[in-house]
Amino acid sequence: MSEYESHEYDVVVIGAGGAGLRAAIEAARSGSKTAIICKSLLGKAHTVMAEGGAAAALGNADDRDGWKVHFKDTMKGGKYLNNWRMAQIHAQESADRIRELEQWGAVFDRTPAGLINQRNFGGHTYPRLAHVADSTGLEIIRTLQEKGIHSGIDIFMEYTVSHLLQDEDGTCTGCVAYNRVDGAMHAYSAKSTVLATGGITRCWSVCSGSWEYTGDGHALALNAGAELIDMEFVQFHPTGMVWPPSVRGILVTEGVRGEGGVLRNSEGKRFMFDNVPEMFKGDHAETEEEATEWVRQVVAGEKASVRRPPELLTRDVVAKAINKEVAEGRGSTHGGAYLDIANQRSAEEIIAKLPSMHHQFRELAGVDITKEPMEVGPTAHYVMGGVRVDAESQESTVNGLFAAGEVASGLHGANRLGGNSLSDLITFGKRAGEHAAKRADTLAQPGIEDAQVQSAITEMLAPLNREGGENPGLIYDEMRDMMQAKVGIIRTKEEMTEAMDDLAAFNERQAACFPGTSRKYNSGWHQALDLKNMVDVSTAATLAALTREESRGGHTRDDFPGEIEEWGKILNIIHMENGE
Repeated sequence: MSEYESHEYDVVVIGAGGAGLRAAIEAARSGSKTAIICKSLLGKAHTVMAEGGAAAALGNADDRDGWKVHFKDTMKGGKYLNNWRMAQIHAQESADRIRELEQWGAVFDRTPAGLINQRNFGGHTYPRLAHVADSTGLEIIRTLQEKGIHSGIDIFMEYTVSHLLQDEDGTCTGCVAYNRVDGAMHAYSAKSTVLATGGITRCWSVCSGSWEYTGDGHALALNAGAELIDMEFVQFHPTGMVWPPSVRGILVTEGVRGEGGVLRNSEGKRFMFDNVPEMFKGDHAETEEEATEWVRQVVAGEKASVRRPPELLTRDVVAKAINKEVAEGRGSTHGGAYLDIANQRSAEEIIAKLPSMHHQFRELAGVDITKEPMEVGPTAHYVMGGVRVDAESQESTVNGLFAAGEVASGLHGANRLGGNSLSDLITFGKRAGEHAAKRADTLAQPGIEDAQVQSAITEMLAPLNREGGENPGLIYDEMRDMMQAKVGIIRTKEEMTEAMDDLAAFNERQAACFPGTSRKYNSGWHQALDLKNMVDVSTAATLAALTREESRGGHTRDDFPGEIEEWGKILNIIHMENGE
């Protein structure tokens, strides 16, 4: 029998990004004994990668804005596959969540009148993103951490949750985790469990996600019997770095375009004017003169009286337009497009508004963005799909299991608007924590079933007990390359059918890989365990993409171009039966 340490909590939150911290804060404020379990160090959450701002209809930069406009923009951007009630709650409550962060110490950029400033972003009718230069996610994490550590929350850093515990009725009763430093095993009894583990984009080789983004929460929920929806909708952010190869995929914030940056191909043509879909034509400029006037008005602090530049179309549209330019031979030197802010704003304005981008390109690519254009291209950035949750409470289809943030699904539909991610975290993180605590108030502490824990530990230790096998790192790299090639931004039935076969083979390979025998500081062991989750979520995403025979939002089928009306009323729901 393997040894493990046991713990008892009212609410256990898995993940310490914006959603996890906000959920834990709310649960603790409600009187619940609360713990956070996080895969990395506190503060190393992927939330810090969200640079441009948090969308909320404060109306500070343009008083024509309001929750109804925000709701409309979110539904339109999501191609109306959104859960309308989640979109309504988000539009109505996100402004209060931003003001709450301000009360807790978040230092947002200000208007001349001293209000929280807001910038333009793709798909938003009015300037709506509350921001801290181009480091907004970092400031939100800093603020929530500061609030969280004074809220009496226990924090388990560098622990990975491998299994959820369930009673005979399937109700979630806690989880099993291991310490990534020394390999020690831990079991947690919880009246309510909140998944806040983020996304899955590490399953693609060109991505903006850091190493933690291996779909752990999606896989935990799926294996516990929860339903996943919208897994075919993966957002390829249009602007990731494309050069040098060592930094390929690192995010270039949409804030560059929100501050007036323009996209050009190798011929110098501003190609987005040729790529405005019919449904967006009334919202975006048709001439360079009109787009230039929009920039002038924004820089002058005036209410924009002309239509937005086409660079501020939704992310799916811009990403596919860049992809088209590259495919037709008009791409940049290293296979992307040129993003130019240098000829739109002064060097002083660029450094003040986009300090992180200025530093990032200077240090990583040797490019001064105040003088030269950036080379950018699509990068796997966000999954709209995830755990199906109740709009009001964020509880999944498994009793006692809640989800918030990127691991949950419903708000964004087929495509997420930039900036809606950060306000999603704090809006639904609060609701998940609140309702998890309410549920915990009504229940006795569940017991920890030793047989379940021992079974989980046996599975975790299995890679260490094998006698030889492949290096898990090789499988990891090959699988990511395969997903990039066959389930990337443009998809076909033939390639995705091959991908399903490939994933079955990768599953066999991961089940036989060998990372060595030590539990201590063994990154190969961690990767071996991540691989199973990556196979599960990659299979879910590929299966959903194969099933949806149309192109909509973040899902583009080369063999089914364009939207098909009946598919606009259908959600793909994925769940496991008998472990498959």
